[in-house]
Amino acid sequence: MLRDITIGQHFPGHSALHRLDPRVKLVLTIAYIVMLFVGSNPMGLVISIVFLVVLYTIAKIPLKLIAKSIKPIIPILLFTAVLNLFFMTGPSEPIFSWWIFTIYREGIYYAIVMAVRIICLIAGTSLLTYTTSPIVLTDAIEQLLMPLSKLHLPVHELAMMMTIALRFIPVLLEETEKIMNAQKARGAELDSGTLRQRVKALIPVLIPLFVSAFRRADELAMAMECRCYHGGEGRTRLKQLRMRPSDLAIAALAVLVFTAIGLSNLWFKRIG
Repeated sequence: MLRDITIGQHFPGHSALHRLDPRVKLVLTIAYIVMLFVGSNPMGLVISIVFLVVLYTIAKIPLKLIAKSIKPIIPILLFTAVLNLFFMTGPSEPIFSWWIFTIYREGIYYAIVMAVRIICLIAGTSLLTYTTSPIVLTDAIEQLLMPLSKLHLPVHELAMMMTIALRFIPVLLEETEKIMNAQKARGAELDSGTLRQRVKALIPVLIPLFVSAFRRADELAMAMECRCYHGGEGRTRLKQLRMRPSDLAIAALAVLVFTAIGLSNLWFKRIG
């Protein structure tokens, strides 16, 4: 299960999406998340899915990674679908009714819409980290938040903390898997027993995981101090972020897609 979590992983490549300005990718990702909630109609969701498949194809990232990244959140998907299925009412006649459970056509519709929306949300945000290295992502976040520095906010430190946290997710997952395998080799039963026994068996895993996390954080802080790191003031960069005509062209195409999603929502409201 831990191997299926791909959050924070980066897959190097030379596609147009890899070369796209990280600031554009970050803004378009936020806009895509917003449009997923705005275009909550069948046509809008279809456009969102097609747009996402095209981006994965351009980035040359296997679509099976989507299924791999969604596998850990299947319980959340099922829980959300069940809530919408049994607790969403509507003006139509119930399709199924038994005891306290009643299923309406609207409940089925919203259960499917919510599941598809969560899948697109995970796949869309994962594509950002798949095609953007943590260092470049730090520079993009810092430059986008730069206007907040006039309010005396530590923009560089905030961007650095966000990127380090994102980068440490796969490291901690790998460390957790190693600790769990070591505990299993010593006879620990982590995959059997009741729920209470499984939770209790995780204590020998969590304690060394926290110790390892604090040790890695201390080593990282010491390494940054040894390299005379003192924040963003006066800091230079090897690669400067510059907007290219191709970046603007891709951004314009994405805006057209988002506009189509918004118009589809208005169209469905008009015919509804």
